[in-house]
Amino acid sequence: MKEKIIVGLIQQANSANIQENTNKLIASVRNCVSRGAQLIVLQELHNGLYFCQTEDTYLFDRAETIPGPSTELFGHLAKELNVLLVLSLFEKRTAGLYHNTAVVIEKDGSIAGKYRKMHIPDDPAYYEKFYFTPGDLGFQPIKTSLGKLGVLVCWDQWYPEAARLMALSGAVLLIYPTAIGWESSDTPEEQERQKNAWIIAQRGHAVYNGLPVIAVNRVGWERDPSGITQGIRFWGSSFVAGPQGEIIVQASSVKEENLVVEIDLKRSEEVRRWWPFLRDRRIDAYDDLVKRFID
Repeated sequence: MKEKIIVGLIQQANSANIQENTNKLIASVRNCVSRGAQLIVLQELHNGLYFCQTEDTYLFDRAETIPGPSTELFGHLAKELNVLLVLSLFEKRTAGLYHNTAVVIEKDGSIAGKYRKMHIPDDPAYYEKFYFTPGDLGFQPIKTSLGKLGVLVCWDQWYPEAARLMALSGAVLLIYPTAIGWESSDTPEEQERQKNAWIIAQRGHAVYNGLPVIAVNRVGWERDPSGITQGIRFWGSSFVAGPQGEIIVQASSVKEENLVVEIDLKRSEEVRRWWPFLRDRRIDAYDDLVKRFID
């Protein structure tokens, strides 16, 4: 494991033109590598629009196999640039079985591993249960040349159990490709509460696991094709938090940005010595956590 790594975060506004989005991503990857990035994280479902605002069987045609076109394209790019990439794809596993899947591409262009989103939301404008089967790969970090990466996806970020299991399995980083924003009918006060809760929750994962957290969100407005809602304005604000929850770097809430930042992985060991939360866990007393509700 490296003591320090340089990470790139690509926060992008997408259009309906997949080729245009992909070209922007490739240019941003090159930009991050030119600034020293060894690991680059892309946002959730980065190739196109966030299509889950509506339920439409036609949209399943956007899914792809893994390996498939995106892993091949970004695999060649990773090999050319000698960089690790975290992708987020709409996976077609077989007819009628689809996942929201993160894929880690190793520096040699190979697939280091994948993670299928475990927690699937079903809220107005986020109708993901219509499209995605819950993941079945568990909470297992992906082994890479830079260490074990605890890759999770968006809605997973609200569940402390997911982050903790990644940490207990040896993850050196927690990584969340994300697509989250405001439905425009919310008041400004409610919008601010939602964004702050999103940031606080992930900073909490950093604190109680003593690990850096990388959250990469999309940005910009995307209309609701059904016209039922006023669309989603994604709030960007991609960030990296250190193992005490400190914000190391954070992007704008309104514009596209490529962030590049150095993360000191050795600091996690120091923090865990000061705050030995893993030592003091009462694993003998947590059986009820696997229950839906305690009467």
